Amino acid sequence: MKRKREGKEGMDNIVWQTPANPPHPNDYVFRNGIRYVRPYYFEFIAHVKNRWAGKTIVDLFAEEFKGRPYEYYVSAVKCGRIQVDGEMVPVSYIVKSSQKISHFLHRHEPPVMACEVPVLQKDIDVLTVCKPASVPVHPCGQYRKNTVVGILQAEHGLTPLFPVHRLDRLVSGLLILARNAAKADIFRQQIEAGLVHKQYIAKVIVDANIDYNAREGRSTAEVRGSAKGKAASTKFTRISTNGTQSIVLCEPITGRTHQIRVHLQYSGHPIANDMLYISEQTVDRSVKGLSADRSARISDVSLTSNFNEKVLNECEENSNGDFGIDPMCTNCPNLAPKGYDSDEEGLWLHCIRYSGPGWTYECPYPDWAKLG
Repeated sequence: MKRKREGKEGMDNIVWQTPANPPHPNDYVFRNGIRYVRPYYFEFIAHVKNRWAGKTIVDLFAEEFKGRPYEYYVSAVKCGRIQVDGEMVPVSYIVKSSQKISHFLHRHEPPVMACEVPVLQKDIDVLTVCKPASVPVHPCGQYRKNTVVGILQAEHGLTPLFPVHRLDRLVSGLLILARNAAKADIFRQQIEAGLVHKQYIAKVIVDANIDYNAREGRSTAEVRGSAKGKAASTKFTRISTNGTQSIVLCEPITGRTHQIRVHLQYSGHPIANDMLYISEQTVDRSVKGLSADRSARISDVSLTSNFNEKVLNECEENSNGDFGIDPMCTNCPNLAPKGYDSDEEGLWLHCIRYSGPGWTYECPYPDWAKLG
């Protein structure tokens, strides 16, 4: 629902969205092949964890949500953009376990490539689409409207939708969505029982252990039998080659984070445009937007203590007709949040087929699969 908050400095006459507000077609802005979301006011809600209890409200945000400068959180508490249990509190307020914390924010979502989400098959219980690369499947991190689920709701009126399987943000291809919770549970049980056969195309038999490092955002391959990592297996079959690059059928037997990507790297045949696994020199690239996987978790880069004056000056010089400028926002007057690369490309990894007991769903091959 949309809520108006009045009587608090900087909060008058602002309509705040919550997760209950559905996306609409006019929420999107298209520029130079990129899909942006018009920035909007949004209420983030969290409850105080035990390890947060005893901290001041400002210290909690500054320590746990490092994407904005300390001075921003001081200002946000003072003007009511950060509240506890629906009330304004002083900057020295000590939070208690389980209290409700609201952060009223001018939300800028990261951009994605401006591709349609083609519907492949539409049944009573199941919807299949061809997921474009760069678009997350469902709301996560800073993405809410710029997701497959959000776009399908905005542009096709399709809701509710329950994604049946994972596809990394940069991966394209077949995505199966159940249209009710009961059907989603049937798919889940079949996947957990090992009854579902998955096929992707990219690049040759690899068998290694996977250990995912959440901090670095990447997986590493290890020799089978290592005590570290989880057992993982993928079958690779070459489909075609031009002597420089090959198209390979990838059939993951297990389902680990980045499994196909790390197995291809481990085999000596990484995905040709996978900058996260094609080189070891990737750890420090995310700030520049070169490591696309980590960009989904980059918050806004820190600003100097005079950010309010800086933003206000920029707002006067760069008024933007596509959306309203918020003087408290650390991203305005830009359309996209800071730290995101709008020039990234999708991985050359594409889901072509899922099959299970009595059913098969397929997706056409992408253009890059044609070796010339």
